[in-house]
Amino acid sequence: MSIPKGQLVAFTGVSGSGKTSLAIDTLHNEAQLRYLEGLSPFVRQYITQRNRPKVDRILGLGATLTVDQRRLNRNPRSTVATITGIDGHLGLLYSRLPGVGTAAAVGGGLTTAHFDRNTAEGGCVKCHGVGGHWQAQEDLVITHPELPLFEGASPWYAKWRSGEHAFVPALAEKRGVDLGRSWRSLPEEFRRCVLYGTGDEKIEATVDMSNRNETVQLTYTSSQPLRGALAEVERVFVNAQTSSARQRYLPYMRKQPCGTCGGSGYDQVARSVRLGGLTYPDLLEVEVREVRGWADRVADDLSARQREVGEPLLHDLGRRLGILDRLGLAHLQLSRSAATLSAGELQRTRLAAQLSTELSGIIFVLDEPGTGLHPADKAHLLDIALELREAGNTVLLVEHDPELIARADWVIDLGPGAGRFGGEVLVSGPPADVAVHPRSLTGRYLAGKGPRLHRTRRPAGDDTGWVKLHGLRTHNVTADLVSFPANRLTCLTGVSGSGKSSLLGALGSGVQAALNGTVADTVREVTGVEGFSWVAVVDQEPLGRTPRSNPATYSKAFDIVRKLFAATDVARGRGVDASWFSFNTAGGGRCESCTGYGRKLVDMHFLPDVWVVCDACEGRRYRPEALDIRYDGLAIDEVLALTVAEAVQRFSEPRQLAETLGALERVGLGYLQLGQSATELSGGEAQRLKLASAIQRGAASRRAGLVVLDEPVSGLHPSDIQRVVDALDVLLDSGNTVVVAEHDIPVAASADWVIDLGPGAGPHGGVVVAEGTPDAVATADTPTAGFFRRYAAGLPLLAVRNDPRC
Repeated sequence: MSIPKGQLVAFTGVSGSGKTSLAIDTLHNEAQLRYLEGLSPFVRQYITQRNRPKVDRILGLGATLTVDQRRLNRNPRSTVATITGIDGHLGLLYSRLPGVGTAAAVGGGLTTAHFDRNTAEGGCVKCHGVGGHWQAQEDLVITHPELPLFEGASPWYAKWRSGEHAFVPALAEKRGVDLGRSWRSLPEEFRRCVLYGTGDEKIEATVDMSNRNETVQLTYTSSQPLRGALAEVERVFVNAQTSSARQRYLPYMRKQPCGTCGGSGYDQVARSVRLGGLTYPDLLEVEVREVRGWADRVADDLSARQREVGEPLLHDLGRRLGILDRLGLAHLQLSRSAATLSAGELQRTRLAAQLSTELSGIIFVLDEPGTGLHPADKAHLLDIALELREAGNTVLLVEHDPELIARADWVIDLGPGAGRFGGEVLVSGPPADVAVHPRSLTGRYLAGKGPRLHRTRRPAGDDTGWVKLHGLRTHNVTADLVSFPANRLTCLTGVSGSGKSSLLGALGSGVQAALNGTVADTVREVTGVEGFSWVAVVDQEPLGRTPRSNPATYSKAFDIVRKLFAATDVARGRGVDASWFSFNTAGGGRCESCTGYGRKLVDMHFLPDVWVVCDACEGRRYRPEALDIRYDGLAIDEVLALTVAEAVQRFSEPRQLAETLGALERVGLGYLQLGQSATELSGGEAQRLKLASAIQRGAASRRAGLVVLDEPVSGLHPSDIQRVVDALDVLLDSGNTVVVAEHDIPVAASADWVIDLGPGAGPHGGVVVAEGTPDAVATADTPTAGFFRRYAAGLPLLAVRNDPRC
């Protein structure tokens, strides 16, 4: 196969056909390994043939820059400014331009370190640049006060998280309290002691425990005061040794701003020096579009002596800000934390950093960069890709959008199916060649012959129940009343940054608070939830941060599989149980060399850490003693190697396993391997795994629930979108209510009810500009309405700009 250099090349095919495997896992990874091989013998010792992409030979491969969909950045100090490198430019401007601040204030002069909160010079002396401290919150520890404490009232008490758990039953016995009653019905003094401690009063408790093999019974007795759940959460959080361990306790805490720096994290110098009328922390709170105006004002005010230093910096800063604007990110504040960005926003922010390099002769690999973009913004994305090509670069675009694909110079279409039924290059050539290829599903859509999304709408009228949010205030969204029809599919639409995700989050948290008998921070009152009993937020957050987490473990299918292996004659003869087959359990059947990962993390010091295949188990995760045990002819690692579709055919029993696998296949994940690392899944794949769990929960629950989804069809081929929409109808058939935020016009046009937000992004958005059936919204004067009209007329969507027909 040949890939033309200096061209815009689109990798296409159905979801799971091998596009990302070819563009990123093969081409980019091989380029990365070749770079590492040229560094030192220390690096080369970790690179074996096992770690190389499985390809005979790659010729003509140059340096690559890749922006994929994997959400790896969890550093709480990572922001839009740090990701894009804009913080460095601003630090130079504030420290280098003469006449700002006083040299005496810092004892000899300003440096960029004074405008970096991660340094001793720039960080707040009290909070050390963090901007505040994490504090446990009662409403996060007790989330379901209508339930008993140990039976669902508190996720903190749902499992043994600290030794203090054992003292709560002893306290209840001493106070004569029945822990079988709902939390809110327990005496106030007892609830206060559980949450805030008993002061100097000691509570004596005796706990019986057994060792792992249940051969020895141990009794532990202690008498001590209770710290209380809130203090205990903060204690274990502070004592956690790793960032991943601390992440376990964040769901019970909120960040409280520092009183010294006001939450900015910056020292007095950064908070006092002004440039263009703003201090450095103040500027970071400004949106990208307004920073561009600030930069223009600073440039106009420069003296002749200042221009020599300031103009090059301001020019490069303006270019970076312009790229963010063109990528639909002008509404973001520079201080916006990476953790709060949507998957699409984070990917485009990283893309902006790469596009700001002004390099030539580079191979740019972009994995579905249009994710999270409103159709009105996609034309800008295409323009940027074409500019990269004109600058002498090669652009490899992994893409599903037929209109973007049609504008590529060359298309490599993979298929014909997904997983093991894909990976074949069906056609490689200009888009016109793909459009006429008889086996290409992508070609059918390029030719305009692909089937349109079909869904029968459910009417929302006077006899429909309505969930209503009263007094909504969240981020840029403000409304006195927003109503959602119950047992219907509602779609939130609007340009990127208009407030869709904020409204979606407020709905989920507001309804959950109403079910808990509490009030959410963002909504004054929620009504119409009398028939609801649960809320599922189906987002694109990663399932896990290590290779241990996978679709089988997340869906609980692996729990059932381990029980099947434990029930075999060989396993019973050896006296091993289901936990012995867990690769999360030490001392069992897992490979202890890699502790069940199948891979080892190599510290590359000044380079990013690298995962390499474990030499002991050759990536199979288990010791030979475990791999000898077989169920239905398969070893346990071979079960993990099955795709979901293959597992559906293989396991018709037990019923629970078959239903779990069926739900995964129903949402279009039949191509995924059961043991595929969660770190390799896109945000869309992780979201569809959560959707499958919500479907099972909806079918099993006796009462209705609310399911909210943020862009559920992102990363899907047009031919796969029908599966997800059908899965949403399965939830509705069970009596549940579904609300999605979506840019995909066919999906939005198929909804029962549409709430269109706008008219713009950031402070220029957050208003419900139209609502009703898709046909009713199409008559409005909004950007989304114009695309509704084009879709109904069968016109292209990408060409909507400056087109009088919309």
